[in-house]
Amino acid sequence: MTTRPGGELALAPDLVLSRLGLGTMQLAGPGVWGPPTDPDAAARVLRDAVDAGVTHLDTADFYGPHVVTELLRRTLHPYPDDLRIATKVGFRRGPDRSWQPAPGPDQLVADVHDNLRRLRVDALDLVNLRVGDATAVRPGRSLAAGFTALAELQQQGLVRHLGVSNVTAGQLDEARTIAPVVCVQNAYGPAHRDEDPLVDRCAAEGIAYVPFFPLAGLDGPSGAPLRRTAAALGVSTARVALAWLLQRSPTMLPIPGTSRPEHLHDNLAAGELAGEYTVFPTACNGTVGVG
Repeated sequence: MTTRPGGELALAPDLVLSRLGLGTMQLAGPGVWGPPTDPDAAARVLRDAVDAGVTHLDTADFYGPHVVTELLRRTLHPYPDDLRIATKVGFRRGPDRSWQPAPGPDQLVADVHDNLRRLRVDALDLVNLRVGDATAVRPGRSLAAGFTALAELQQQGLVRHLGVSNVTAGQLDEARTIAPVVCVQNAYGPAHRDEDPLVDRCAAEGIAYVPFFPLAGLDGPSGAPLRRTAAALGVSTARVALAWLLQRSPTMLPIPGTSRPEHLHDNLAAGELAGEYTVFPTACNGTVGVG
């Protein structure tokens, strides 16, 4: 049996994911625009991830745009039977490289069909509806129209599972009145923990929590305990941070991204670290224990 980095989490009988996945945003060019600086290294990251047992790839057709989904297809198609590709809709890229919210449900439907075509699949494993702005949650924004459009595609068999991204707890509740939600993808990491209540709620309700930007802020004051632990263990701070995330919640699915194979392997080694050491910072004071 293939070992999965960090173990596995079953979100559904047909959606069993390695707990350490791969975010593919960094496989596009600078500014998430255009082709990768080193196409061979980008393709190797994908192949090495699959060879290492990763079954959760996270992507979006607005990475590039279109660059990363096409790279995925060229590199990995026909896909391994156990590989699951999660994609996002809800944003587009303007000709000035800006990030623009999708104008409405019709665009979301068109984007799903574009993903199906570019990935060359009959159905998408998981589609996350990205809500809010490019970098900020918009608490007052309803996602009902967009999520209803995706739920209809799910009923048609074009999408197997649905998630939400960049949302509040209230927006999660709104989505769940429309269709089942298997995951929440929000910004979270050991150095930025405003989402702690939602992380705990997702764990209690069996919903995966997929943190993006999990390594942000590690070079600041909030990352000091993890840096000390990393120095004591002789490993990278990123590896300790990812191990922390795996221990933080049983439904946490980190998706660290990289365009360099050596960074990929260092990130995936967090699965072994999480099993060997206690690196979880206590909730009360943020200190880190090693044992």
